[in-house]
Amino acid sequence: MSQEILRKVESRSMKSDAPFFEIGDQVDVHCRILEGGKERTQVFSGTVIAMSGSGTREMFAVRRMVQGEGVERKFPVHCPNVLKVEVKRSGVCRRAKLYYLRDRVGKSTRLAQRRTDPDKRAAAAEALAAKRGQ
Repeated sequence: MSQEILRKVESRSMKSDAPFFEIGDQVDVHCRILEGGKERTQVFSGTVIAMSGSGTREMFAVRRMVQGEGVERKFPVHCPNVLKVEVKRSGVCRRAKLYYLRDRVGKSTRLAQRRTDPDKRAAAAEALAAKRGQ
């Protein structure tokens, strides 16, 4: 009973158009940044290496290389400051967490590109949306 109440309370703050992406995808995350009285959009590009949580606490971690140094950042999926997530390229991976990419440098950090039907990808996105809307 308490889980149902929690789900109903959480459903108000969840995004109805939450983005669909998978682990191994190259993404651009558009974030709203407030600096004093000004507001701007900052783009963080990288590879999704992990996803965790569920409901409003669902998070994903993105890793990229900046001047030879690895930078990782975690984003909440349903945060209003995350404006959109664009999938640039889908990668093939056989793990739930890609922490092994931390030890790799250069071309070895690239994942093989996933070649899927747009119809199958759309069906997977709809299934995920239905699961999130439980």
